[in-house]
Amino acid sequence: MSKKKEIRNVKDLGVPSLDVLEKERDRVKHNARYRKTLRSTVGVLIVVAALAVLAATMWLPVLRIYGTSMTPTLNAGDIVMTIKGSDFKTGDVIAFYYNNKILVKRVIAGPGDWVYIDDDGNVFVNGEELDEPYLQEKALGDTDVDVKLKMYKFDEIKMLNFV
Repeated sequence: MSKKKEIRNVKDLGVPSLDVLEKERDRVKHNARYRKTLRSTVGVLIVVAALAVLAATMWLPVLRIYGTSMTPTLNAGDIVMTIKGSDFKTGDVIAFYYNNKILVKRVIAGPGDWVYIDDDGNVFVNGEELDEPYLQEKALGDTDVDVKLKMYKFDEIKMLNFV
């Protein structure tokens, strides 16, 4: 009779009740859903970050301006967004690589144009004086290069257009 008593009393054997089993099942399901949601969210964030980096490097580079060569149009510390392209017009502000640096300048002439800078700092493109209302003062610039000939012919350039 003692064996029957042991069989009837399941708690004495250490077997959990139905409520405890259901709670444990729900906990395991919740943990599985949580892990799946977390994995999915992290995956989406990684894809979005990769696409943002790709877009920023390939189509819309963001640049920080250093120096004062473009003042007052652009000041040191300004952050600008650019669009890659090769269709430039006179007056466009562009960025390009030179000696492993990115320079930001204004287009004053195109392919086949002749540029002349006189001793007063006046710029002539194809014999016509360039109107430069954005300049505060005219200058030839600070350089240690001895420039004898001030006529330059520009070939086709591929650079970044500013937004």
